[in-house]
Amino acid sequence: MKLLRSTLLLLLLLCTSNNFAQIIQTTLSPNQAPKPPSNWSKKNQLGFDISEIAFVNWSAGGTSSISGLFKGEFNRTYTKKNHKWVNELIVKYGLNKQDGIELRKTDDAFQFNSTYGFRKDTASNWYYSSKLNFNTQFTDGYNYPNRDVAISRPFAPAYIFLGAGAENSNKEKNRVFYFSPITLKTTLVLDQYLANQGSFGVKKAVYAPDPLDPTQQILIEEGQKVKAEFGILFTAYMKNEIYKNVFYENRLSLYTDYLNKFGNVDIDYDTRLDLVVNAYVKANIGVHLIYDDDIKTKKDVVDPTTGATTQVNDGPRMQLRQVLGVGLVYAFK
Repeated sequence: MKLLRSTLLLLLLLCTSNNFAQIIQTTLSPNQAPKPPSNWSKKNQLGFDISEIAFVNWSAGGTSSISGLFKGEFNRTYTKKNHKWVNELIVKYGLNKQDGIELRKTDDAFQFNSTYGFRKDTASNWYYSSKLNFNTQFTDGYNYPNRDVAISRPFAPAYIFLGAGAENSNKEKNRVFYFSPITLKTTLVLDQYLANQGSFGVKKAVYAPDPLDPTQQILIEEGQKVKAEFGILFTAYMKNEIYKNVFYENRLSLYTDYLNKFGNVDIDYDTRLDLVVNAYVKANIGVHLIYDDDIKTKKDVVDPTTGATTQVNDGPRMQLRQVLGVGLVYAFK
C-alpha cells in the first residue's frame, strides 16, 4: 500500500513539474512573446477624381472634355512620451483634354512637411517645435494657349521653409497652430531662362545695349537662381466633421520678411469640403488661394510690326483655383 502511495505521489510530482516547465518555457519564448507597441503610426491615402462631358449633335452647342486628377497623401508620425515627429507628403497631378485642344495641366503639386516637437509634460498641448516645408511641381507650366514658353518648371520655383517656434496641437479637436518668429525662406529658380527674367522674386539678369546693334542687348550678368529671406511664419491646420460624413478641412500659411517689405504678407490658403459616400467613394469641393508679391502674372504681347509674341510681367495678382470632383479613394496602412 505504501509502495502504491509513493508511486502515485511520484507520478503527480513529475506531471506537475512537466507542466510548470512548459508554462515557464511558453512564457519566456521570444517567438511567442507579444511585440511591444510601435511608436510609429502611419496613414496612406490615394485618390482619383474624374469628370467627363460629351456632346453628339447637341443643338445648344458645347465642347466634349474629360478631366482627371490623381491625389496622394502619406503621413508618418513618431510619438514617445514628450516627443513628436510628424512627416507628411502631399502629391497632386491633374490633366484636361477637350476636343480640338491639346492636353493641358490642371493641377501639379509636390509638398513635404516635417515637424519635430517637444513638450514639458504629456498633459500640455504646447510644443517647442522646428519645421521644414518643401514645395515644388512635377512638370512645366504654361500660360495657355501659349505652349512655346514655360512660365514654371520643376524646381523653378521650389520653396523651402526652415524655422523654429511654438506649436499648439490638439489631437481631439484635430487642429494644429504653429508660429515661428525665426524662419528662413529659400526660393529656388533652377532654370536660367526664368532666373534671367527675375521670375518668382529672384534677382534678374543685367543687360546692356549692343554697341554694334542698338536694337539688341548683351547679357552682362545672369540672373540669380536662389533668393533667401528671413521672417515670420504662421501656419494652421483644422479638420472637423461639420455634419455626418461631411468633413471641412483648412490649411493656412502666412509669411512676411523682416528686411524686404515687412508687413507685406504672403498668403497660401487651401480649404476643402469632403462628402464621404462610403469607404471608397468621395466627393470634394475645394478652393485654393495664393498671393505672393514676388510671383508676377504673365501676359502675351504681340509686336505689331513683326507679329512675334512675347511674354511680359503683369504684376502680382491673387491666384485662385477652384475644384469640384467625385472620385475613388483608397486608404491603407
